[in-house]
Amino acid sequence: MRLIGIDPGTRRCGVAVTDSGQTMAFPREALANDASLLSALAALIEAESIGGIVVGRPVALSGHQTASTEIAHALFESILDFFPTMPVEQWDERLTTLEAQRSLSEAGIRSKDHRERIDSAAAVIMLQNYIDAKRSD
Repeated sequence: MRLIGIDPGTRRCGVAVTDSGQTMAFPREALANDASLLSALAALIEAESIGGIVVGRPVALSGHQTASTEIAHALFESILDFFPTMPVEQWDERLTTLEAQRSLSEAGIRSKDHRERIDSAAAVIMLQNYIDAKRSD
C-alpha cells in the first residue's frame, strides 16, 4: 500500500508519496491550498493508488500548538470527512521545512528557486520520518 504525505501550508500543501513497499518517499508537485485542494488530492490518490494519508502537524519546538497547528488540524478534519474510508493520520513535522531548505541548498539549488520545491521537499522529509518510525515499531 502506498501512502501520501501532505505538508499543510497557507498557500500550498507539499505532497510526497511512498513506493509500494513504504521504504522511500518521493516528492510530487505541491497543491494549491484553496477550494480545489480536496478534489486535486482525490485525483492524485486515485492516480497513485494510495491507501493511506499522513498529514503533517506543525508544532512549536516546545511542543505547543501554533496558528499553523490549527490550520493543519482543520485540513486534517476536512480530509477525514472527504475520505471517510481512507486511513488518515497526523504526524509531527517539526523542523521539516528548515531541513528541506538545508537539503535544497546542499543540492545546489539557488535560494530563489526554493519556493517552488520547499513544500514538497518538507513533505518528503515528514513522510520519510513517518515510514521510518513505523518500520522500527
